Amino acid sequence: MALEVKRTFDILDLILEEYPRKDALGGKDSKDWYVYSTEQYVEKSHEFAIGLMALGLKKGDKVATVTTNRPEWNFADMGLAMTGMVHVPIYPTISDEEYSYILEHAEIHLLIVGDKKLYEKLSPIAARLPEIKTVYTFEEVEDAHNFVEILELGKINQNKFKDLLERIKESIDPDDLATIIYTSGTTGVPKGVMLTHTNLVSNFIAHSKMHFLGKDHHAISFLPLCHVLERSVNYHFQYKGMGIYYVGNLGQIVSALKEIKPHMFCAVPRLLERIYDGFVSKGKELKGIKKVIYFWALGLTRHFEYNKQYNLFLKLRIRLADKLIYSKWREALGGNIVYVVCGGAALQPRIARVLGMAGMLNLEGYGLTETSPVIAVNNPASREMKIGTVGAVLDDIELKFGDDGEIMVKGPGIMPGYFKAPDLTAEVIDEEGWFHTGDIGILEEGKFLKITDRKKEMFKLSAGKYIAPQMIENKLKGSNFIEQVMVIGAGEKFASALISPNFMYLHDWCSQRKIHFRDNQDLIQKTEVLAQFQREVAGINKTLSEHEEIKRFRLVCDEWTPQTGELSPTLKLKRNYVDSQYKTIINEIYSVSKVQPGGKFRLPKINLNFDVAEFIKRLKL
Repeated sequence: MALEVKRTFDILDLILEEYPRKDALGGKDSKDWYVYSTEQYVEKSHEFAIGLMALGLKKGDKVATVTTNRPEWNFADMGLAMTGMVHVPIYPTISDEEYSYILEHAEIHLLIVGDKKLYEKLSPIAARLPEIKTVYTFEEVEDAHNFVEILELGKINQNKFKDLLERIKESIDPDDLATIIYTSGTTGVPKGVMLTHTNLVSNFIAHSKMHFLGKDHHAISFLPLCHVLERSVNYHFQYKGMGIYYVGNLGQIVSALKEIKPHMFCAVPRLLERIYDGFVSKGKELKGIKKVIYFWALGLTRHFEYNKQYNLFLKLRIRLADKLIYSKWREALGGNIVYVVCGGAALQPRIARVLGMAGMLNLEGYGLTETSPVIAVNNPASREMKIGTVGAVLDDIELKFGDDGEIMVKGPGIMPGYFKAPDLTAEVIDEEGWFHTGDIGILEEGKFLKITDRKKEMFKLSAGKYIAPQMIENKLKGSNFIEQVMVIGAGEKFASALISPNFMYLHDWCSQRKIHFRDNQDLIQKTEVLAQFQREVAGINKTLSEHEEIKRFRLVCDEWTPQTGELSPTLKLKRNYVDSQYKTIINEIYSVSKVQPGGKFRLPKINLNFDVAEFIKRLKL
């Protein structure tokens, strides 16, 4: 009988007894891969715990980590958990202001960062906070304390603290606080989501049941471990006895896939869109009959549906396409991929179909940090899968919809609240215990959850019609030409859009057509480029209701990223930020006139531009 896991660190006893392996955890230094066995993982986690105790830290103290993915992160995570300390993992890509706020708000006692760059960035911030005595680093940094020092302290003090550590472990209740995860905050300051052992454990055990991979398989991990989804899946992989190889540099993903040949990984839609774009680009490089066959095989993927029974003729075509093309796609991703977990945003159905037809099933799911995180997921074990949805709701979660369609949930994964913010907690968890997600959704076939929009992001046109921007944006991002887009128009007569093009694809498109340009600013003004985007938008408009149609759009020459501020670390659109950055363009779209400071009135600019398509439509020609 398998050991029961009630607290996150119980995983260590489970894998030591049930799933010992030579490569429990793996990482890559500047040259080569290295691994830790299950025994080493358990040993170093205990050393880390005792090392923290030797430093004088105690149960309830907060310790922050700021790093890219690495196996050693787990030593800190498990060491903190078994001492009853609270792990506060933070993104390595946020601003100095956000770091200052989180480190102070969370009352951090000790800080561990990944490398020299993060050490130089965070040391001055930590120096201003008296509670943080020392900053440690995972990598060797000159004149900095290294986390190995904590491990060494643990070794030296084994006899002194071993029995005390065991008593502390026994005293930790599943409902004790395990972590505080600060949401990236698309508006306002980050909120600290408090999660208990019960929250985390109940959730990763529930979604670990969605597939049959286990001790004979391994995965790679490259999404930030500070994000609740990757962290939960990280526990899930360990709970199933799988080996995990960590990729700290996103530029190493392709080589990692080929070298490790994983059976599973977790991704965001943008990465899978890049993979899809790569497949398409590869086909365009071919000539003659090879190119015809390639795109014939790509076209066949439109028939893919989960659990679908194909007729004999289609089966034979798929089998031929698999031998000629799909097998090459699998090989490009290492050759062993069975499942790809995907969350964070909606995935284009065509991408799920391409991966699915090639034998790499997409397990798209949905959840929030506050729900630990998974609420629903496409589940191949139960065969509950449907493209275009986030799958079936987990067994231990109750779900209902508000009058406005808002998704509300109850279950063991729901957070106890936001750290030091009972007022904010009361805004999202009602008196009956229902957590209000802020997302609008529906159930298809009475089973499959489909997210249609964010409640707070919906807006009303001046005519009173509602616009659900995410739905429109997701459709627009289905175009190869569009990387990011924001639909606007609150209080206006019609909806418009700001579009950040997929410049890599657009540059290639222009090269093939011998369209010359100086830079991206020049590029987005080219007549041929604007005409192509008009065609892309017009095609999407045909799938929308009349009031939802994008009547005007503007291309911007900037690429939107977390580093430039338009996206959160989880790649969610920061609408308020984008709105402020492009206020001039938005005003131009709607020809807004404003009273200037000092009471002077500025005459509105006369806009002689009009949309020909809209004009013809109104004439009903």
